[in-house]
Amino acid sequence: MITLPLGFTQGKEYAELEWPIDLAIAVVWLAYSINFFMTMMRRKTSHIYVSNWFFLGMMVMITYLHVVNSLAIPVSLFKSYSVFSGVQDAMIQWWWGHNAVGFYLTAGFLGIMYYFIPKQANRPIFSYRLSVIHFWALMFGYVWLGAHHLQYTALPDWTGSLAAAVSLAMIIPSWGGAINGMMTLSGAWDKLRTDYVLRFLIMSLAFYAMSTFEGPVMSVKTVNALSHYTDWTIGHVHSGALGWVAMVAAGALYHMVERLWNTRMYSAKLVNTHFWMATIGTVIYITAMWVSGIMQGLMWRDYDAFGALTYTFAESVAAMHPYYVMRAIGGMVYWAGGAVMLYNVVMTIRTASARRGVSVATANA
Repeated sequence: MITLPLGFTQGKEYAELEWPIDLAIAVVWLAYSINFFMTMMRRKTSHIYVSNWFFLGMMVMITYLHVVNSLAIPVSLFKSYSVFSGVQDAMIQWWWGHNAVGFYLTAGFLGIMYYFIPKQANRPIFSYRLSVIHFWALMFGYVWLGAHHLQYTALPDWTGSLAAAVSLAMIIPSWGGAINGMMTLSGAWDKLRTDYVLRFLIMSLAFYAMSTFEGPVMSVKTVNALSHYTDWTIGHVHSGALGWVAMVAAGALYHMVERLWNTRMYSAKLVNTHFWMATIGTVIYITAMWVSGIMQGLMWRDYDAFGALTYTFAESVAAMHPYYVMRAIGGMVYWAGGAVMLYNVVMTIRTASARRGVSVATANA
């Protein structure tokens, strides 16, 4: 965070950090992973629940992805050059870039989902076999998707076609996982009327299903010709980041706070308020970006009768203004929901701690 504003960068999208920091990240991540592995080695049961499989997949693959993509030749303390060049560098970059999303924001948070939905619903996962199929399909399939970010570039055409084909196939395990989580509530959907924490977890799966359908569709060349480089991609990313990742994390955090402090949330109404603020904020945000992105793509490819571009790039930027206002409003609503959650969690902990202090004092008296 300090080096990037100072201009120390490899100039690679996402993987900008210079080699000493890359090494530090690798050490930290390995320490985290080894601690997890060794904890599992010391387990007293032979069974490994599927959440742990997803966490293991995340740790192994992120290590592999980070190390390979960060291979560089140092020329000074804060300057290095990638060992890959040109198209190969772009290929490795997006093999890493999409899989960083796939194995951190997908596999890692699916591990959260598979643990916390059964716990919060107090029901077993709908299908353990389906969860295992989901895991192995994700591990073997996701690694092929990165090249769909490079359609219509210098990358060989067959790589984009392969990535698009596998992307479409990945809808099947992704929706299988989403359905598995949702069907865990089969016969207990009435819980959603009063359990606002469970609402977060289930709504996150709806966004996960939508995002994992939209991404493969956008990888298809004919769609990608319109969507590439536009705000449609931003809408897609945030339907996953805000709707799936952040909402399943919020539900998990609410669940953990109640268990760790052996209490109920300070205000169930505030949990519900946060839920609706997060949902509405996400919908406003991503809808604005969808409309803005499709409009951008159509304006950029529009020609007049003489074969000249109808609109300048500046005109397309000006046309985006109302959608960026909507985006700002949606983002602020979402952020405010996070502030509501922070207040609720802090008050929950303070109330529980005060109650515990009174109990201890009473016992001592």
